[in-house]
Amino acid sequence: MIVAAVFSDVTTAPIDVAALERRVRSDRAGAVVTFTGVVRDHDGGRGVTRIRYEAHPSAPAVLAGVAGEFAREGVHTLAVVHRVGLLEVGDVALVAVVAASHREEAFRCVSDLVDRVKEVVPVWKNQEFTDGTTEWTGLPGSLSGG
Repeated sequence: MIVAAVFSDVTTAPIDVAALERRVRSDRAGAVVTFTGVVRDHDGGRGVTRIRYEAHPSAPAVLAGVAGEFAREGVHTLAVVHRVGLLEVGDVALVAVVAASHREEAFRCVSDLVDRVKEVVPVWKNQEFTDGTTEWTGLPGSLSGG
């Protein structure tokens, strides 16, 4: 079995998408798929001005574990990076890049990887809306009232 090379990070620095794509490329891979999550200017019909992402201290280790879950046959290299701190509309918040033997595996893997990151990595966002209000999303049940 071929083991994929895996890179993950939680950072306050802007994410260099092209550098991650270069890091992931492999001569064995016939497909490189990149997901770039960008701060948008709206959510739920309300205008968004910016987002503050906060991470639990365990987030880097959890993210590394999640990335490792996707190291499998046919996936040669992958990287996933989540940015935290104050991000403006248009800033890159999350990048996942997968190099795999075939495009179907690369697309499926990057999609499943992003879903898993959003499901389990302890990173929460506080959206600032154009009307001056804010809203936390993605909080653990004990903090969000759920």
